[in-house]
Amino acid sequence: MKTLLAFVAAALLAGCASTPELESKAGVEDRTPTTAVPAQPGVTAVTPIAPKADQLPNALKDPKNILSKRSIFYDYDKYDVKDEYKPLLQAHAHYLAQNRSAKMLIQGNADERGSREYNIALGQKRAEGVRKMLQLMGAQESQIEAVSLGEEKPRCTENTEACYSQNRRSDMLYGGEY
Repeated sequence: MKTLLAFVAAALLAGCASTPELESKAGVEDRTPTTAVPAQPGVTAVTPIAPKADQLPNALKDPKNILSKRSIFYDYDKYDVKDEYKPLLQAHAHYLAQNRSAKMLIQGNADERGSREYNIALGQKRAEGVRKMLQLMGAQESQIEAVSLGEEKPRCTENTEACYSQNRRSDMLYGGEY
């Protein structure tokens, strides 16, 4: 009986032991950052997200480069960044991650509606939201400063909704621009 039990146990152990099959490794997706810049009809332009430091002044001023876009606009009484601005933030975050000596100031703004104190707080929430997103996308905390200007720096001074919408924004400025 002991011999039979030993034989059954050995058979079970032998049946459990198997040669592991080598699994094929997953493919690696190429995520080299580039972004298509909206162009005029019939023209497609692809611009690197993060130019080298010596190309920065041209990239920041070139209207075809995404880095020349520096404002994020908000809905009334809101401070959450809309999905449409995430590629813009990704481009700036990538530039900051590749150029650790670059500094950015984010200025949060509000329209004139609301008290001065409320608008200062809302502008700060807007600037902080952009700062946090840039950090989550790769920028370092030490590279970014967020401040609120409240209603003190309007782009437009008319009392219309179109004008108010231009003033509800966060502006991203690089060192040397502020």
